[in-house]
Amino acid sequence: MLVPRRSLFDPFMTDPFEGFFSNMPAPQATPNLMRTDIRENENGYEIVIDLPGFDKENVAAELKEGVLKVTAKTSSETEENTGTYLRRERFSGQCSRQFYVGDDIEEADIKAKFDNGTLQISVPKKVEQPKLEEARTISIEG
Repeated sequence: MLVPRRSLFDPFMTDPFEGFFSNMPAPQATPNLMRTDIRENENGYEIVIDLPGFDKENVAAELKEGVLKVTAKTSSETEENTGTYLRRERFSGQCSRQFYVGDDIEEADIKAKFDNGTLQISVPKKVEQPKLEEARTISIEG
């Protein structure tokens, strides 16, 4: 009887998630990725997003039609040229979050700061100015 030859590294060469996702619903967001806190103060809102391992150059925020979208990209690849590779893994990915901040907020109103893997965004509250009611005259025929 022939038995397939197995190596010590065979368990590491198989995909541990093979077949695991086939019976699962659509993937959900990773709870530790872009963990966000939103705090309200008297002047506006403070949004604090944890982005460990991301560089400032790979983090972007844009405002479009009242929606603030924060996107972060990362890619990691190590260059080690010592020895023969049995397995080499790389990671690259992108994640984003969206927040409705209001149609009357403009880009110039929003302040953002990235420091030590934490993105802090300040969004001011816009106070609606009451509209002055204009007197309208109705023409009377006759």
